[in-house]
This record gives sequence, C-alpha cells and structure tokens, in this order.
Amino acid sequence: MNYPKFPESLLLNRLSLPEGKIDMVIDTDTYNEVDDQFALVYALGSKEKLNVKAVYAAPFFNDRSIDPADGMEKSFDEILRVLDKMSERPHEGFVFKGSTRYLESTDTPCDSEAVRDLIKKASETENLLYVVAIGAITNIASAILLKPEIIEKIVVVWLGGHAHYWPDTKEFNLAQDVVAARVLFDCGVPLVQIPCMPVASHLITTLPELEKHIEGKSSIGSYLTDIVRNYSDNLYAWSKVIWDISAVAYLINPSWIKTQVVHSPILTDQVTWSMDHGRHFIKTAISVDRDSIFEDLFSKIGRTI
Repeated sequence: MNYPKFPESLLLNRLSLPEGKIDMVIDTDTYNEVDDQFALVYALGSKEKLNVKAVYAAPFFNDRSIDPADGMEKSFDEILRVLDKMSERPHEGFVFKGSTRYLESTDTPCDSEAVRDLIKKASETENLLYVVAIGAITNIASAILLKPEIIEKIVVVWLGGHAHYWPDTKEFNLAQDVVAARVLFDCGVPLVQIPCMPVASHLITTLPELEKHIEGKSSIGSYLTDIVRNYSDNLYAWSKVIWDISAVAYLINPSWIKTQVVHSPILTDQVTWSMDHGRHFIKTAISVDRDSIFEDLFSKIGRTI
C-alpha cells in the first residue's frame, strides 16, 4: 500500500491541536465495558470545545459478545441508549454501524457504513477532522486502506496499546486487531497514541465517588453509576479504570495529558514494540492529570439533562 507522505514539518504541525472548536468523530466499542459510555457522554457534553459529527460502532469480542459482529451490534444499541438518556439528537445520520470482523490483511479492508461515512466526512471537511478511537482500530484502518488520501485530512487520537517501553503491547483494543493497528502505525497518519499501561490506567474512580458526584444529578449520571455498580460482584475496596475518557480529555485540554513526539514504533508479530528511528513521527502520551479530568467530566455530567 502506498500512503501519502507528509513533510516532517507538516506532520509535526498536524500533531499540534488547533485553537478553537474541534470537529471530531468518535469510534467506540461501547458495550465492551463501562468506560466507553463515559467517553461518549464526555464528548457530547463538551460542546464548548468539541463538535461531534458522528459516532461509529466498533467491533469487539469478549465475554459480553458472541463474536465481533455481535459486539458491534451491541455497541450500536448502547450508543442509542446513551443518546436517549442524554436527550441528544436523533441517531439517523449520526450513528453508524461499523465492521463485523477484524482485518485479515492489509489488502482486505472491512467495508461498513461507518467506514464510508468517515471517508465522506474526511474528504469533504474544510478543517482537520479528529478521529477519536477507543476500541479496536478496525474501522479507521479500513477507511485508510480504502482511501489513503484521507490521512491528509484527519488526525487520529487512539486509546490503544501500552507504552513503548512496556514488555508487550497485548492490550485489548490493540490485540483484537493487530493487522489494523499495524496499518495505523505504518501509514503515516497524524497520530496521538494514548497508551493504556501505565498512562490511561491512572484514570480510576470508585462507586462512592460516582454516587456522590453524578448519581441523581442527571438521567445519564444515574445510568453511568448503575452500569459501574453492576459491573462487579465484589465492590469492597474496589475501583474501576475509566481510561477511555483520556482520548476525549486530550482534545478538551492537552495540558491534562502530557505527550512527547517519538518515532512511530513497529508492531511485531509477537505483539511487542520495536523501534526504528528512521520512521515518521507520532505523539504518545506519557502522563495524565487524573483529578482535573474527572473534575471536568463530573461537572459536565452533572449539568447534562
């Protein structure tokens, strides 16, 4: 696959957030866990900074689905539940179903409504389109494979993989679709990677904290508290990572998520990182301001109807 090449200065410029409001889409395996719902609510509730133009359902496969297709369908349904709780816009023309499978090779993109909509929006946008991805990167990689030119119009912010010095990068989002992740890191698209360990893993909350700050404050606040409450059978001395909110928080206030510019790593067949300092640049997150992010999130959930 021949991808468009960015001059280094232009690539570094694209990795700096613009002033003002940001156009974005969000790609989410919303039923996989409980943190995608928080991230979706966070993005939709941050209208002063974010213009959410579409939501894409991503595939996932774990004990909450019978296969990737079922995971995508359940995620689509969960997106609609969240929109209903928030009294958001109708879902038609706003929420799109994504892939029903993972990439088999870099020659076989997985076509879907979500992929086609991303290509359309990226091709037609006058501004950069920020693609916030918080699941398997299948939909975004497929769009790039179908129309490589869109990398000139988008910036991807992906919660996926671990830090580049971590012993492996067998994290759920990345490990589901290694082929798609390899496309992402190889294609040269402007990319901000937010590693799970040990960066987003600091975004931890507890049920008592949610009960105090968001339950009963709004319909969606009570819903989010309930899904966390029902997530575990043993809540004693228990906390829950809500790490998907990191990708949204980065766009709202990048000072909350420290990043550094690095050469894009090589994703090996052993699902580890290998480094080549001749490769293009990306940004990777190295720390998060947990308290500032949750303060902003809770305040927005509290005022969301």
